[in-house]
Amino acid sequence: MRISTRILAAASVAAMSLFAGAAMADGEKYVIGTDSTYPPFEYVDASGQFLGFDMDIARALCAEMKADCTIVSSDWDGIIPALQAKKFDMIISSMSITPERSKLVDFTNKYYNTPPAIAVPKDSTITDVAGLKGKTIGAQTSTTHSNYAEKHLPDTELKLYPTADEYKLDIANGRVDAVIDDIVVLSQWVKSDAGACCKILTPLPVDKEINGVGAGIAVRKGDDALREKLNTAIAAIRTSGEYKKIQDKYFDFNVYGE
Repeated sequence: MRISTRILAAASVAAMSLFAGAAMADGEKYVIGTDSTYPPFEYVDASGQFLGFDMDIARALCAEMKADCTIVSSDWDGIIPALQAKKFDMIISSMSITPERSKLVDFTNKYYNTPPAIAVPKDSTITDVAGLKGKTIGAQTSTTHSNYAEKHLPDTELKLYPTADEYKLDIANGRVDAVIDDIVVLSQWVKSDAGACCKILTPLPVDKEINGVGAGIAVRKGDDALREKLNTAIAAIRTSGEYKKIQDKYFDFNVYGE
């Protein structure tokens, strides 16, 4: 899961695709912001369509709310300022719920919860977290994972990247010794051809102050009506079985967590 704790830049937002919920009974229309560079949660295919677990959840929630929803893409560093500037109505982008970012936005209840992890090259001599001392570790900038490394891996050299794709390229080419990210993101990657270089070293203990209590949907401060609509829709798709149907498309475990 990701979240900026250092809001560094104004957002650059470009509309990329549309999708509609079922039968707009109340005529509600919402714009959803996402950073579409984070498979398997959100990414864009060759035709420009938004795909991934988060995007399927977004479609299911819009259908449940009988709303017409538009997805737009935003750079990660500017995604909260863009929400505050009313470029979109909500953020669905694997954003962790933590006290610090709750000062900036309001969150729904969680819709999934997974821990961070470390990946290393398959031929690495590193066998545990202690072995990372003095090594260079890559992470996406302004995320819980970069913050986690700063706090819990102080003896490493942290190298930051604008996107996850860039740190993956560097570890594949031997420019960093390890990378940190969500265990699902790393697990999916190392199973792919692009991630054949690497393996999961270990999952990491969750630091609730940094990692929060799960990923939630962010809305503007004080938008209680939308937040409660989304909470009701999250509960409804879990009860109906739609959530499990989406989950099983991507994962072979309970991604919602306890």
